[in-house]
Amino acid sequence: MISNQKIKGFFRKLGLICLAYWLATQPVNAQKAQNPIIYADVPDISMIRVGDTYYASSTTMHLSPGLPIMKSKDLVNWRIVNYAYDTLDEGDALHLNNGLNAYGRGSWASSLRYHNGTFYVSTFSGTTNKTYIYSTKNIEKGPWKTTSFSPALHDHSLFFDDDGKTYMVYGSGRIMLAELNDDLSGIRQDKRPQVIIENASAAAGPTPGLPAEGSQLFKINGKYFLFNISWPKGGMRTVLIHRSDQLAGPYEGRVGLQDKGVAQGGLITTPKGIWYAYLFRDFGAVGRVPYLVPVTWNEGWPVLGDHHAPDTLDLPASQGLIPHLVSSDDFSRKSGEPELPLVWQWNHNPENSLWSLKSRPGYLRLTTGRLDSTLLTARNTLTQRTIGPECSGTTLVDVANMKDGDFAGLVLLQQKYGFVGVKSDNGSKWLVMYNAQAGPATEAARIPLKQSTIYLKASCDFKNRADKAYFFYSLDGQKWESIGTPLQMVYTLPHFMGYRFGLFNYATMQPGGYVDFDFFHISNTL
Repeated sequence: MISNQKIKGFFRKLGLICLAYWLATQPVNAQKAQNPIIYADVPDISMIRVGDTYYASSTTMHLSPGLPIMKSKDLVNWRIVNYAYDTLDEGDALHLNNGLNAYGRGSWASSLRYHNGTFYVSTFSGTTNKTYIYSTKNIEKGPWKTTSFSPALHDHSLFFDDDGKTYMVYGSGRIMLAELNDDLSGIRQDKRPQVIIENASAAAGPTPGLPAEGSQLFKINGKYFLFNISWPKGGMRTVLIHRSDQLAGPYEGRVGLQDKGVAQGGLITTPKGIWYAYLFRDFGAVGRVPYLVPVTWNEGWPVLGDHHAPDTLDLPASQGLIPHLVSSDDFSRKSGEPELPLVWQWNHNPENSLWSLKSRPGYLRLTTGRLDSTLLTARNTLTQRTIGPECSGTTLVDVANMKDGDFAGLVLLQQKYGFVGVKSDNGSKWLVMYNAQAGPATEAARIPLKQSTIYLKASCDFKNRADKAYFFYSLDGQKWESIGTPLQMVYTLPHFMGYRFGLFNYATMQPGGYVDFDFFHISNTL
């Protein structure tokens, strides 16, 4: 007679054999992280590790809240845990007032640091010509203390040296060093900024193009390492590394990586002492996507990926970007929950009196408060990232309370945008699709709408840089019909950002109309 213990042992071994077989038959890449580690627009990353936890900041330019803080335990799976600011500053450009805007500007490349128990993240703005430093004891919950001063120090790296002094390294081509006041309130007036590298681009070779910028400074084993990005004419984005025994130089430089245009970033080490470079790559209309490159050391220099950016990494596989970097939302809130999850950002500073989750519980209400001629000038467009290689966003909107001249719906936002939505015209509602691929947005389709609610969908195909978007509608949420023309998405420098889903409502004739969005659903399929 077979004992229960032997039976249990048999099934335990059988289970292990089955597990081993399953693992062996899985594609190798399915068990490893793949580049890009985040298939979405997360550019200009600055990264730190505190204990076994990694934190990173990134650029979100004209969006509010801004300067996102992301958290990871494995360098691959990230989630947004905070923002350094709700709004960057005041001014017509940041509020989309008087014909001004901050598209492609706002706040740029940030610098994230941890020093003496305090987290610091700094940025700069060409819109306000200021440098901003935010500090907190609790990076995930805040509160943040804000310090700002002029001028805007371009692509700077905040640096705390061992002598107790604080510096910023910054510049384009000509790299500068400035010592800050003890309270970080500005540049020390008794210490003029000095040039530490006259022409950092020279390390890339004799064909200058984009001057070296994107400074990130590190001190490792007593030596200073400065990372920059350059773009030689006829070449690609290139990582430049300069090294010195002294903060003020002299520095010697070399090309750190020239492959696939993967560049701009710095170094991070795991708790086990394994090194990586965190960088980004231009990836078409989805935006600038983060890459990780393994680093080894040779004769005191970091060697990035055997001079290549690999497609796979010896790190845990991604668990997907939903729901930690993008997420669906039913707009229902329990007591104590934040009004808007961290995945959402407003296009420019919002007008908070004109949006609500309380006016009609379970819905996002957007009310018009002024007249606008185009969607790009409209306030209170609520956005979140698109993701690759493909994705779809879906919403249900109640348009019963629109006024004549109003437009509302779902947009794929960039300079060359497209949207599917509803136009109120002479007392009638029309389902419309607008396409701005060739310049000013033009109406590509118009269908009479005889009901007060309508389902809208936008789908993005980023596979193999196809960068195609398609728009759909449904009267019942079951049967979908295409509408209008496909949008050839293009990453443009005036917006300097990957395409984003956006919920919008704006008036062209009279303010005061409103629409109610029931939900926004995002998926990683077409």
